[in-house]
Amino acid sequence: MSKGKILIVGGAGYIGSHMVEHLHRSGYQVTVLDNLSTGHSDAVVNAELVVGDLGNREVLGRLFRTRGFDAVMHFAALSEVGASMMQPEAYYQNNVAKTLSLLAEMRSQGLDKFVFSSTAAVYGDAQEGAIGESSDTSPINPYGWTKRFVEQVLRDYAHSYAFRSMIFRYFNAAGADPEGRLGERHDPETHLIPLLLQAASGHRANFTLFGRDYLTPDGSCVRDFIHVDDLCRAHRLGLEALLRGEQGDVFNLGSGVGYSVLQVIESVRRVTGCEVDVKAADRRAGDPAYLVADVAKVERALGWCPHYSLDEMVAHAWRFETDAATR
Repeated sequence: MSKGKILIVGGAGYIGSHMVEHLHRSGYQVTVLDNLSTGHSDAVVNAELVVGDLGNREVLGRLFRTRGFDAVMHFAALSEVGASMMQPEAYYQNNVAKTLSLLAEMRSQGLDKFVFSSTAAVYGDAQEGAIGESSDTSPINPYGWTKRFVEQVLRDYAHSYAFRSMIFRYFNAAGADPEGRLGERHDPETHLIPLLLQAASGHRANFTLFGRDYLTPDGSCVRDFIHVDDLCRAHRLGLEALLRGEQGDVFNLGSGVGYSVLQVIESVRRVTGCEVDVKAADRRAGDPAYLVADVAKVERALGWCPHYSLDEMVAHAWRFETDAATR
């Protein structure tokens, strides 16, 4: 018997497709709504795929009336910092306006349990040191602001409508399904580890390192990486807390350990045994120097802790990269 019926918006994308598989293995019945603008239909297995947009209230209303969902999980955001600097309107339309449409349709159907993927970008240009959930939220790019706005909406909805949400602020999701079936398939690819692996495999001529003059130990940005499976496990625990009747909350999701871009390059070289040609370039607008999570709150509240190391994240992503030719 199913533990519950869950709608995953954006379930054909990188994180969403891993979430679908994780919930299926955990005994849930899953439906995916995705417009396939960046997702892949073949990444959705063991779930119903409905092709449609989260801003289409007619499609949403029909789904809610006919499926009887117990909760909604939202992974359908535009998520590239650089693109948000160049195309802020698209980010505000998709990440804020369409999310408001989704929330309005949920409320009209009496559905009040929501799991939201937010981002460490809400913290802006944080200083060195682990960042807790009570740290100042002052985004420095439109992507971060879109997530910060929706977080505030969810707080207001909790106060006024008893609408319950789990908000997860991701640091850097990385890795792939350990079995190699699911992984990152962005086009164009902009994430650090897959870019490095493409350079290692020869599918990319080189890797561009943006900035060597940050106030960090080696001059490159420092980031906190979390394996996508660890991330999905935290989401399931948050979902199950909502289904038990608990109130929502906001949690960081990271490993609690910071790695510089140069250290990640060395991890890729070590794991793959391949050389990576690195080209230096100027900083990108909107990139903070240091983002590392304090994860004590999620460990305490949900009993969660990360299982995978950076080298394991790289190894799983490398398996996905090297198996690409046979898929």
